[in-house]
Amino acid sequence: MATANPLDELTAALGASQVKSGTTINPDDLHDESLHPEPREALAVVFPRSTSDVSSILRIAAAHDLAVTARGSGTGLSGGAKPVAAGLVVSFAQMNAVLSVDTADHVAVVQPGLTLRELDEHLRDTGLHYPVYPGELSGSLGGNINTNAGGMRAVRHGVTRQHVLGLEAVLADGSILRSGSPVVKSSSGYDLTQLLVGSEGTLALVTEITLRLTPRMPHSATMLVPYATLDEVTTVVPTIVATGLQPSILEYLDVLTMGSVTSRANLELGVETHVAEKALAYLVIVLETRTREQLDRDIQDLGELVLGSGALDVYVLPDGAGQRLIEAREQAFWVAKEAGAHEVIDVVVPRSVVPRYMREIAELAATYESFIAGCGHVGDGNVHMSVFQPDEAKRHDFLMALFTLGVQLGGAISGEHGIGRDKQAPFLVLTDETSLRLQRSIKSVFDPQNILNPYRLTDERPLP
Repeated sequence: MATANPLDELTAALGASQVKSGTTINPDDLHDESLHPEPREALAVVFPRSTSDVSSILRIAAAHDLAVTARGSGTGLSGGAKPVAAGLVVSFAQMNAVLSVDTADHVAVVQPGLTLRELDEHLRDTGLHYPVYPGELSGSLGGNINTNAGGMRAVRHGVTRQHVLGLEAVLADGSILRSGSPVVKSSSGYDLTQLLVGSEGTLALVTEITLRLTPRMPHSATMLVPYATLDEVTTVVPTIVATGLQPSILEYLDVLTMGSVTSRANLELGVETHVAEKALAYLVIVLETRTREQLDRDIQDLGELVLGSGALDVYVLPDGAGQRLIEAREQAFWVAKEAGAHEVIDVVVPRSVVPRYMREIAELAATYESFIAGCGHVGDGNVHMSVFQPDEAKRHDFLMALFTLGVQLGGAISGEHGIGRDKQAPFLVLTDETSLRLQRSIKSVFDPQNILNPYRLTDERPLP
């Protein structure tokens, strides 16, 4: 039988230094980067150092019916790591090791607290890399797994789930599940690995990840292509993809976002004044190849294509400037946040309908008296928009219109940030009832007490 005080049990299981409560809790562990904070006082923040520790935590949580919120680096944008009042936050900050790297099979096994930057640095001399490239390299692999993160390189390399071969995870009752293996295909039973990817911590807590790695390409170039209209940018993208050139990054930025991110980074790109005065949108393209000769041919072919589509000019940026531009683009969310954005959305639609989607959301913005600015992974149809509308009722109606339009065009509410708390209401309205019923059934099998990241996704109860 459980004791009356779960803090005593957690301290006994983990050690006093691994359990923070009351005034010893770091406030930074109680939120993510959502624009809509919902402050809650957790019972404790606990820091497991092993799978065994996580198992003990969940057994104690189940015995005391405590809500459990998993936390990686806290870089999420949708409120997925907002804690529950009087619940537990499980921080994976101390489970951040690279357990193994197999250069023959191109596989790495890592712990969930490891950041993307730390993994990239560890792999730097192997000739391999993990190609998923969300906008924040301080994000953890565990967080990436739970939101099925995408990012700028998804147009060529896909999103997180394409690179996850196996998982170790702890279920709500403390039992340990191993799924998948370091092989690239399997036809053996249900794919529990892929079920857990993107589940936002509601089904299990991931404690070990087996990742597929990719060879690094030794030659690359960043091309900056200004256009007079955003419609021209989004229209040319399917043509670029159809050429087979396989750009690693294919991004758009409207003129406001481009000006903001380059100003913040103190970056001068050398765009002539007469071109800059006409440009309302920019395409950023990164090409990567095995040989310099192939890269030069790809640059020439792509340059001719975009100029033929109406581009104002084509700039092949010096290596340093190209890398700095990509880094500046990664800061787009922080620029929007500093500018006072009220919402950041990441609707995804088929890339062929992006031009229509962009035109229609501009009309919706006028209807709802809202201002929008943005950028996005236009190569895979993932549109990122900063929404400025201080009136909560108008903003709610505008957002529902944006989400509804995206779904009607064959897309989804979130392409990579996840549903979390912030997008739960439109998710419940716009998701097919049969799908919701099945998702609720899956949740009840994995977590019958409903303690793992509750009040999210299909759980409609108000956050206590």
